[in-house]
Amino acid sequence: MSKNISYFASESVCAGHPDKVCDGISDAILDAVLAEDPNGRVAVEALVADNHIVLAGEVTTTAKINFEEIARNKIKQLGYINNDWGFSYESKLDNFIHQQSPEIAVGVDAEGAGDQGMMFGFACDETKELMPTPITIAHRLTKKIDSVRESGELSFLRPDGKAQVVIAYEDDKPKFVSHVTIAVPHSEEVTSEQIFEDVYTKIISPILAEFNYSVNRDRVIVNGTGIWNIPGPSSDCGLTGRKIVVDSYGGFARVGGGAFSGKDPSKVDRSGAYAARYIAKNIVASKLASKVEVGLAYYIGAKSPVMLNIDTFGTELTSLESIYKFVDDLIDPSVSGIIKQLDLRKPIYSDTSAYGHFGKSQLPWEKIASPK
Repeated sequence: MSKNISYFASESVCAGHPDKVCDGISDAILDAVLAEDPNGRVAVEALVADNHIVLAGEVTTTAKINFEEIARNKIKQLGYINNDWGFSYESKLDNFIHQQSPEIAVGVDAEGAGDQGMMFGFACDETKELMPTPITIAHRLTKKIDSVRESGELSFLRPDGKAQVVIAYEDDKPKFVSHVTIAVPHSEEVTSEQIFEDVYTKIISPILAEFNYSVNRDRVIVNGTGIWNIPGPSSDCGLTGRKIVVDSYGGFARVGGGAFSGKDPSKVDRSGAYAARYIAKNIVASKLASKVEVGLAYYIGAKSPVMLNIDTFGTELTSLESIYKFVDDLIDPSVSGIIKQLDLRKPIYSDTSAYGHFGKSQLPWEKIASPK
């Protein structure tokens, strides 16, 4: 019998990628609000471009927040400290944040959803995080890129960067790494040959070894277009929420209608996606199925979902009826139920703004529920 081989690629981006700079700013503002006012409402977007920072959106809170200071501190933390790069924490900033519309607030005040939309959660038994292999490795690569830059181990690196991983599957099981692509900005004095050698030996090889994989040098691309000296928003503008596939499952599952960062948990784009992941992960962790996608949908002001769908892709190890009963006992999928059970009114969201929102054990939607 011939082998059934297929390939799947996922990408991740570094914390200094322009879109992630914006996610970092938005979630830092959210955390600052929730630290003082757990019931604060936040929907903040950021845009970064050549020597310019723009904040916009809605905030309703009793907290006293210095939005500009938070934004500049986050940009500085991410490594944009050199004005010669055309963008830094000292770039011009415009602030257009205002209070939430009272027409939206009516539904939220009654503990309903802050908007309509559908959300999806996913889990599988490929990794210890119960996440797909391609996105898990891609995140580990971008995190490693950032760590060797911040530590000075690879001092020629500059903020920004990307990683893409192609995994070969045999009969739907990950078998080997077929290809890795890395893009990193760097100082002028370093050669392309040195960049490749250091990235291959100090980033790619050790991370793949953690997963018991390797990849030949001829299956690796580093900076495929050549020299990359100018990092970040001066080269490519960034927006909050533009990396939703990176933020979720790397294309392995369907994508909901809205992004996550900068939104308080009354926005079901965020809390609903976290609840869907919580449900999916607990189904797989309880060995009721080996691969699960959970779909939820709400309308604005809705207290409970108008859709709760579970797809096990034929991997269920018990009846679907039993799985739905398991979910009924696991969580109340109303907006207030999700917020309360997952304890979402705490300032925990900066942990999500880089390297994905899922697969991180410290986050409440990643917890495995105790048997009842």
